[in-house]
Amino acid sequence: MSPIHYLAEDTLIDLLKKKDRRAFNYLYDHYAGALYGVIIRVVLHKNYADEVIQNVFVSIWNHIESFSHERGRLYTWMINIARHAAIDYIKSKAVQNDQKNQSLPDVVNSSENHNFARTEQAERSDYIGFKSILEKLKPEWKVLIEMAYYEGYSQQEIADHLNIPLGTVKTRVRSALLHLREILHEPQ
Repeated sequence: MSPIHYLAEDTLIDLLKKKDRRAFNYLYDHYAGALYGVIIRVVLHKNYADEVIQNVFVSIWNHIESFSHERGRLYTWMINIARHAAIDYIKSKAVQNDQKNQSLPDVVNSSENHNFARTEQAERSDYIGFKSILEKLKPEWKVLIEMAYYEGYSQQEIADHLNIPLGTVKTRVRSALLHLREILHEPQ
């Protein structure tokens, strides 16, 4: 069985509903990173996040029939499952007891917490005018960044939606991110 390299969302959903394992592998390969990012922001610890991401994909596999196009996109549905699973996990008594028993230096010095702080600070940038920084990008770069990071499109979906080659999308996104880095590091 050869791996699947590209699936349109409708096809992916249909194959998942038929319990196609290659479609599930495709789903995991293309969405695990984004879902993991949502989870780690809630649970704060890699060990917890690893457990939750596994539970999230089992839940997606077992409940794909409940997905409805009328309520939104597959990505949004999966993000909601991940967020709720992470919150439920943190609220569980076992996790709360584990956190109470963890020594203070372990919590304060963990690199995961430092990474979380950077992530949280980056998210706050939206509230302090990051959208206005996007205005400094070329229009063709700005639309790609908005679609990828604010609307949750994959690069292949962007290419299909804008009718441009995937390689062009990848090159423009990379260029836009490099330019954003320069903008953000300019002296004020």
